Amino acid sequence: MPIVASYCTTFLKPEMLHIYRQVSCLQRYETFIICKERLNEEQFPFDQVEIQPRVRKNFLRRFWLKYVKKESPIVYRGEYGVLQRILERRQADLLHVYFGHTGVHLLPFLLRTTLPCVVSFHGMDIQERADRPGYVESLQAMLQFLPLVMARSISLKERLMALGCPEEKIRINRTGIPLHAFPEAQRSFPEDGQWRFVQACRLIEKKGLDVSLRAFATFCERYPMASFTIAGEGPMLAELQQLAAQLGIAERVRFAGFLSGDKLCALYHDSHAFLHPSQMTADQNQEGIPNSMLEAMATGLPVLATYHGGIPEAITDNENGLLVEERDGDRLLDNLRRLATEPGLWQRIGTAAARQVRENFEQSAQIARLEAIYDEAIRLGKPQRQ
Repeated sequence: MPIVASYCTTFLKPEMLHIYRQVSCLQRYETFIICKERLNEEQFPFDQVEIQPRVRKNFLRRFWLKYVKKESPIVYRGEYGVLQRILERRQADLLHVYFGHTGVHLLPFLLRTTLPCVVSFHGMDIQERADRPGYVESLQAMLQFLPLVMARSISLKERLMALGCPEEKIRINRTGIPLHAFPEAQRSFPEDGQWRFVQACRLIEKKGLDVSLRAFATFCERYPMASFTIAGEGPMLAELQQLAAQLGIAERVRFAGFLSGDKLCALYHDSHAFLHPSQMTADQNQEGIPNSMLEAMATGLPVLATYHGGIPEAITDNENGLLVEERDGDRLLDNLRRLATEPGLWQRIGTAAARQVRENFEQSAQIARLEAIYDEAIRLGKPQRQ
């Protein structure tokens, strides 16, 4: 069975669940993880993890490599040699680097290794790094050099092409959802107006949580028994709590924190609709196709979201969800009201949402596509200098 080395600098942050689902569910490939830091081991148990050891400093050698040979930091700091030894000892057939910015960091290694390599892009790793001079040029060089690049959505593919990556090099590998963990639920329409809305995400600007809260606050004027649960953690928690208080809906909004898969599924089953009005940020941080949105859809929850990133690749407006332009809180409110008043809409789009995930985002099918990309990368062989 071929072996793929999966390089992920941090294994894993809570928002990297999609990576765990990939590495833990491969069928035709074995894998081991190479990382610099391991977090949340109970949440993401995995036996085959190599934490890169710190390299003992040899000041003379480091001076020679840095100032005389003009080598990159990955070389003169010793990381290059450590990585090479791990790959040789584990007899890897392929190196899969998770996240574009990690690929840029490893570019000096990728340029020299004889091992077939592929780098995957997932969302925020496509954005420019204003604090890193020369970053975009290095990213473009990597995209030209690698035989294959993976993207989680067509929108990310288009961003890669805009950076100069040839289209024929890009392979789409979508998020896979384990349907057994998020089964479709039978729900009753809330005739008494006790609508239960949910949004599950990192509490960051990209997720449009302020737009959700403002639309919900106005919805409550007509439906005062409605409630809104926000599941997730992040730096905007205090700001969002303050906004809920200012809007007069603090008692109607619950900040549930991070929830495990079982608890999150139970929350979806107990809810009537899922909100996710994602938006582009000033630093061009965008979504791929949000995991939580697909999980909610799998359970049959109608989704109210935006024309942002990869979201329209999963949702067709008025067929399996409702979409508005980014930051358009008025239209989002209109869609909340449509759910509550338009006969048959709530049931129709919820049923279609579950069908969409079953047909296009089921986990085993996406794993098979990933392994087919691995097969192709091995056939293509080592990267070639241009």
